[in-house]
Amino acid sequence: MRLIVLIAISISLNCFAQDLTFEEKQDQILNYSNIKSVLKNDGLDETQAKKQKVISEIKDTRKKISISRYNYPKDSDYWKFITELWLVKNVQKLRWDFPKPEYGLKLAFKQLLEKFSFYNIEFKILIINTPNVAHFGLPLGDNSYLFILSLPFMRSLDLTKVDISLLLLEDFLRLRRNQFKENLNLNLKNLAGNFYNKKIDKTLITGALNKYDEVVFNKGFTFQQQFELTKEVDQLLKSEPPLWGAYFKLYTKIDRFIKTDILYKNYLKIYPSPEMRLKWLSPKKEVI
Repeated sequence: MRLIVLIAISISLNCFAQDLTFEEKQDQILNYSNIKSVLKNDGLDETQAKKQKVISEIKDTRKKISISRYNYPKDSDYWKFITELWLVKNVQKLRWDFPKPEYGLKLAFKQLLEKFSFYNIEFKILIINTPNVAHFGLPLGDNSYLFILSLPFMRSLDLTKVDISLLLLEDFLRLRRNQFKENLNLNLKNLAGNFYNKKIDKTLITGALNKYDEVVFNKGFTFQQQFELTKEVDQLLKSEPPLWGAYFKLYTKIDRFIKTDILYKNYLKIYPSPEMRLKWLSPKKEVI
């Protein structure tokens, strides 16, 4: 009988001990520090940290990209932007938006440039249907140019492709000498800045457009600039006598034409005295 009682007590104690062990296990399961330790051991928290770092870097990059959209354009980009904007602004005055055939001028001018070792020059030729501008060269960026040609001017003087190419060569050399930019006298120091959360300096645009109008339509180039350019063209063409002869004849034709056609009365403001240019080109007479 005593044996039976002892066995019963022993079984009860074992059951109680098992119950305590189960409760302790429950406490361990609910122990968050233990969970953290397990996660750490599995490397999950390290992975999460890396993800957070990547997300932070992506946010920073996106913010920098967003701010960079408010950078003022680089010097080269600025000239392309302002020249094209000026063309749009003056579409009625310049009348460049009209159907026109392919005159083959681009190829002719490209061949002339390459004859004098000017390679990889990017340029566009814009034909306008007005006498307001006879011909002019404008900057489009680094080593990139836009040339304006008046269709009435070409027809009135009956200019050949060689004549036109020589005029374009002049405008090209003017741009290479920065004569147009010098006459604009623009202060582009602010182009290095950024206008994020700031008011944009509108004078960089409106001021430039007004100065374009002034130089292209009224002011043009000085006698000194014309003299320097004429001497450069003279030296360049002397290696090609037929071209030099065509250039001299071209300015003889222009000199006579602008003295009789009132539509081109402003030509002398832009390109002073073709008559003087003929004198600069003429060989000096030797005194015996």
